[in-house]
Amino acid sequence: MILMLEDDPERIERFRIATRRIDPSLSLHVWRDAYQMSRELESHLAAARLISLDHDLEALPGDASDLGDGLLVVKALSQRAQQCPVIIHSSNGTRSDWMAGEFELAGWTYRRVAPIGERWIEEYWRCVTSELLGFPPAYSSRRVIDRTRYQSPDGTIA
Repeated sequence: MILMLEDDPERIERFRIATRRIDPSLSLHVWRDAYQMSRELESHLAAARLISLDHDLEALPGDASDLGDGLLVVKALSQRAQQCPVIIHSSNGTRSDWMAGEFELAGWTYRRVAPIGERWIEEYWRCVTSELLGFPPAYSSRRVIDRTRYQSPDGTIA
């Protein structure tokens, strides 16, 4: 199971599709509210194979006005021993740094996936997730060169 903090319904659906492409038996449990995720973490951590966290959470009509943020969840997680890999997937660079800093202080390891480009979930997040879960790297049509560049099947680097 992948545990995720994410607020955008369109991205959540894209994450679900990407997760199924990695392994159809892998489930994705998503929270849109950091307070709720922090309260419910304990009952899900034993089954977690990976945690992926956004920082900024925007309320939709009907939501509470304050959904918290990814840093709140990081602080809750860092009180425990690390049990699985973690990805920070926020576009808020400063707050991603804060999240990373909290993990580092707690001795946790993590990977950052910057949401750059239209297909960052399908290409970059899926490749990093596949790698962290121990799946072969052939899960993408493009090979990861480093954290920001990819090599297409025709050999071009973007």
